[in-house]
Parts: sequence; C-alpha cells; structure tokens
Amino acid sequence: MGRPRLVGRSGRGPAYPTESYTVIDIIDELQWRGLIAQTTDLDALRKALADGPITLYCGFDPTAGSLHVGHLTQALTLARFQQAGHRPIALVGGGTGLIGDPKPNAERQMNSVETVREWVGNLTGQLSAFLRFTPEGEQAGPTDAILADNGDWLRQINAIELLRDVGKHFSVNQMLARETVKSRLDGEGMSYTEFSYVLLQSYDYVQLYRRYGCVLQTGGSDQWGNITAGLDLVRRIEGNEPHGSAHGLTTNLLTKADGTKFGKTESGTIWLDPELTSPYAFYQFWFNADDRDVARYLKVFTFLSQEEIADLERQTQERPQARAAQRTLAEQLTTLVHGEEETRKVKEASLALFGRADLSELDARTLESALSEVPKAEVEGSVTDLLVTDLFAQSGLTPSKSAARRAIQEGGAYVNNVKVTDVEARLTAEDVLQDRFVVLRKGKRNVGGVVLRG
Repeated sequence: MGRPRLVGRSGRGPAYPTESYTVIDIIDELQWRGLIAQTTDLDALRKALADGPITLYCGFDPTAGSLHVGHLTQALTLARFQQAGHRPIALVGGGTGLIGDPKPNAERQMNSVETVREWVGNLTGQLSAFLRFTPEGEQAGPTDAILADNGDWLRQINAIELLRDVGKHFSVNQMLARETVKSRLDGEGMSYTEFSYVLLQSYDYVQLYRRYGCVLQTGGSDQWGNITAGLDLVRRIEGNEPHGSAHGLTTNLLTKADGTKFGKTESGTIWLDPELTSPYAFYQFWFNADDRDVARYLKVFTFLSQEEIADLERQTQERPQARAAQRTLAEQLTTLVHGEEETRKVKEASLALFGRADLSELDARTLESALSEVPKAEVEGSVTDLLVTDLFAQSGLTPSKSAARRAIQEGGAYVNNVKVTDVEARLTAEDVLQDRFVVLRKGKRNVGGVVLRG
C-alpha cells in the first residue's frame, strides 16, 4: 500500500481533546454547529443514537495525494461522534478511487493503480490524526475507530456478481435522474465507468453493515444521492436488517461570505500535507478568515464550547482589529493538523515577519512559504546594488517608486525589519536571507518580498 504520509504532527493519536465529554444529544450538538444539512429520518436517528453506541462511516476517495481543508468537516464530524460515545469508520476508497465519483461538468481523469495505492497510504496516515484508534498491544474498545479500504471487497467481486447481486437493485430511470448524470448527458456525456460509480459506493454500505454493524453514513450534502442509494441497497439486500435500520446524514457545504470558494486561495488549494501547503500558509489561511465567516469556522472546525465561541464572537465585534477569533481558529487548526511544535514555529515566523523577532532565524521553507502569500518581486541573479525604492515598486508593495520614497521619508519602510532612512539605499549581499530572500515591509502590516531566481 505504500508508506502512509502523516500530516506533520509529532507523536501518536489525535490532537483534539480525547477525554469524553457529555453531550445531551449529539444531534443537538451538530445542529448548533450548523453541520446538519439532510437526514433520512431525524427522529429515528436520534432514537438509535440514544439507545446505545452505533457504528458510522464516512468515505474519502483518493483523488489526490492528500486531503485538503474541505475534508476536515467530515473527519471532524466522525471525531465528534466518537467523543459522544460512538464508533467511527474512516473508509478510504482504494477501489472507488480507481473509478472516481462523477464530476458534474467533465469526465474525471483516471489514475494508475500504483498512484491510487500510494494515495490510499497517504490518506490513511492523515486520517489517523483525527480519530482515536486502538493502541498497539491493547484490546479494541467499543468506540475505537476503524480504518477500512473498500478495495478489500471491491477487488473480490466479479462482473457477473456485480450485475446480478448489486445492479439488479438499481433502476436506470432513477440513475438517469441524478443531477450529476443529467448535467453530463446534457453536455459532453458520461462513460459507463462513471455511470456505475454509485453501484460501487452503495455496495460499500452493504459491506460495512455486514462486517461491523454500521448503520449510519455521513458525508457532504453533495453526496446525498450516493448515500440514499446505499441505504436503499442495504434495505433491499439485507431485508430484515439484523443490525437495525440504516441511516444517512449530510453536512452543509461551506461557502465564504465574499462568494469565493472555501479552501482556495490565489496560490491554490489548501492541503493538509505540509509538503503541498506549508504549516505557515495553512495558519495564514485561517488567520485571514473574514470576520463574517470566522464564527462559523470556529463551530465547524474546533471543539470549543458555545461559551468560548460566543466570547470570541463578542471580541470580534468589539475589537475586530485584534483578530482574536481568527488567531484562535488558526492556532487550533494548525495544532490539530500539524502539531504543537509546528504551530510554535509558525507563530514565531509571523512575529518575525512583522518586526518582532530576528528574520535570520527563519529557515528557507518558512520564508518561501511566507513570501508566497504576499506581493513580491522575482529577480534573476544578484540583488546587490538594487535600489530599495525599485524593489518596493516591483514587488507591488507600493504603487510606484515615488510612493516608495515617501514611505522611506515618513519612516515606514523596512528591509528585513530594519528601518530604511535613505531614499537612495541599495541592497547588499548581507540583506539576502538563506541565499534567496529579502523581506520588505511598509508600515506595520504590509509585507512584501524579493525572491532570487537562478
């Protein structure tokens, strides 16, 4: 399967509070956090949860080499159920990942078996950070999480069995009525491979129901059609439902107040893998959350109580410039995903960039990550003897050289946190950090940079 790539946290086990906490009703908790979009039968699900521990699952297809922040909602929803006394299954799609859930606008690119196998290993390691599993050498507890790979059973079923035992329970009319299928048929069309994806995902629910007594599937609201198809297949195949009635629950898809897509920045997707999105950039993503969004993010992505979140909302209203809610959110999420040590380094880097520490102590990866998020000039060769005013203008930190001169004259221009006092100042070799970087700053919070190429 390949070596799992962890998300960068040191030590073992989840970063969220592992002690049990008392929730009067996990459904009430999820509703307060704004997480529930749809359920098959809310009252029946509430009763099943109250009657005793249940087993639930959520699937994660390896369509890339890492999870991204959009997956956090589902991973943390599983964690909330586990804290409330239930047993979660994190299902990685080693089988369905070879097919791919149909996209609404184009055929999904299929990846090689080797690539998917490697990505399964990566996702398995990342999911291990969010749930409590049985410690090595100990007997499994009733709420210890399970990691499963649907390749284990999808590789075992042959074409005849799939068509006779699974396909016969699906109406082509209903499959054609699915929104994704309709949109594709109105456009470029859809291959039979993608059209059949729902059969495979539905069969997952049957297998988990049989193997573990799993009676609840969760997912984003865009997965509602797949979830209800799986429920229907469980009922048709299992009949008398020896493990009890099966259920489905979806969470709301997050949107940003400014209309842009959640989980995206100008530099691209925010990944959990530190090699794809550095811990510094990950922290800054959350720290830069809009005041209109931050309370929702705190509810969805942290384990803070209602009282703690209400207090942070109050601070945002009274002193928005302090960004207390954003700072808490960034620290909580960076610690959850990357660990306390990386969070400490990120906070030190932030202090350094804004003039409260020595920039020479930052490593090359942190500097590169920090400057990837700000206006910058890229220079071929040496920066020695280049005018500071030219670099301020080239980086976009000031709109022109004359504006850069004014910033210097007014005492608000800095190179590597050292105030520039001469409008004719030029860079020297000593100004270059880690052989490649120069940090520029205008005023207290406007940071830019210079990156050497070649």
